[in-house]
Amino acid sequence: MNKAAKRYTVQFSLAMVVYGFTVIGSGLLLNRMTESIWRIPLALLPVIPVGFGLWAFIRFLGRMDELQQRIQLHAIAWATSITIMVTFAYGFLELVGFPHLSVMWVFPMLVGLWGVGLVFATRKYA
Repeated sequence: MNKAAKRYTVQFSLAMVVYGFTVIGSGLLLNRMTESIWRIPLALLPVIPVGFGLWAFIRFLGRMDELQQRIQLHAIAWATSITIMVTFAYGFLELVGFPHLSVMWVFPMLVGLWGVGLVFATRKYA
């Protein structure tokens, strides 16, 4: 693992640990606060460490060589395309009675499909 990858791993891991704590902590506090103006910033608190994790990835992406960047581009494009099609289709299915799904599930879906896309994109260049 090169220096840039190590730095990214540390920064991203730290951001995700903080994210986990903020999700748990804000969830516990939100259950106790029923009529407070602080519920809004508290609900948004987990977004901050996710932003730091994404920032770490963007910096890491800029430090990758051209082949790795191309692999990431293909994986991200594939994941984004599938996510768009699934969410678009499901939006129409909600019009005919399918249960409403929170937008919060789009990001995990995108990341999961990105991982699948990385497998295929990496195989293409291996």
